[in-house]
Amino acid sequence: MSVSRLPQLDRPFLTDAGLETDMLFNRGLDLPCFASITLLQSEEGRQALDEYFRGFLDLAKRLGTGIILESATWRASPDWAEPLEMDDEELARLNDHAVSMLVRLREDYRAHIADIIVSGCIGPRGDGYQAGRIMLADEARAYHLCQARQLHDAGADMLSAITMTNIPEAIGLTRAAQQLGANIVISFTVETDGRLPTGDSLSGAIDAVDAATCAYPAYYMLNCAHPTHFAPVLDGQAEWTGRIRGVRANASKCSHAELDAMTQLDKGDVAEFAALHRDLRTRFPHLTIWGGCCGTDLSHVTALAEACLSES
Repeated sequence: MSVSRLPQLDRPFLTDAGLETDMLFNRGLDLPCFASITLLQSEEGRQALDEYFRGFLDLAKRLGTGIILESATWRASPDWAEPLEMDDEELARLNDHAVSMLVRLREDYRAHIADIIVSGCIGPRGDGYQAGRIMLADEARAYHLCQARQLHDAGADMLSAITMTNIPEAIGLTRAAQQLGANIVISFTVETDGRLPTGDSLSGAIDAVDAATCAYPAYYMLNCAHPTHFAPVLDGQAEWTGRIRGVRANASKCSHAELDAMTQLDKGDVAEFAALHRDLRTRFPHLTIWGGCCGTDLSHVTALAEACLSES
């Protein structure tokens, strides 16, 4: 079991959208290696992040929900230091800064939003769209422990493993959180058939991580896939589906391979996106955490939140 119960398990929470695609395509900011951590190196980038998060905080304030703030650290684990032309010390400093800026934002909104959770975001060692080289679970634990400790020590309330493409890496990240005594959430990404990029079923992945870690993750999420890709495989009567408590979907119905080849942003159909989330809310009332992933922005999360939570 996880180290403590998180408030987002008990009532509706929002989180943010596709941070990297928003910054790159909507705001015209450069993101080397698609790494939003680099925004913290300039005043322009820090201001853009501040404005971005305040938009979602204002939405949560208006709708009376809690909110999870994910640090801009999805691509900030040790292997990314060299491609980003940083040393380990600079990368560690930026991981710390990414959390501390969210802690400061929480203080700004504390009087208006009852529950604001600061989450330390950890991405896969490799690509979020492809499994690539798959580590053993122990190797993954050792690799991710460095960034997990940085985010935990900086004051993150929990850790979120985002766009997990394979089972051993998810197990290793969970074991790193166990070693630190930190809450962790595992968010898997799936292909258009509802399976992980490795071909493993979503049900098998969740069951395998739970079996290997004594069900340590606080809960699971789905992200970086369109609702039409994963909704058909969810089973409202199955225990594994009950472990999924949140969704951060892509705006586009395209496959990961198609998205990789695109040079323009596919924002999808916002109204349909909201309607699909309303259907998910109806089918699976235990889902309590709502946000977006690639291609989405504040408009998508506003639409889905109003569709899903207006009667909560």
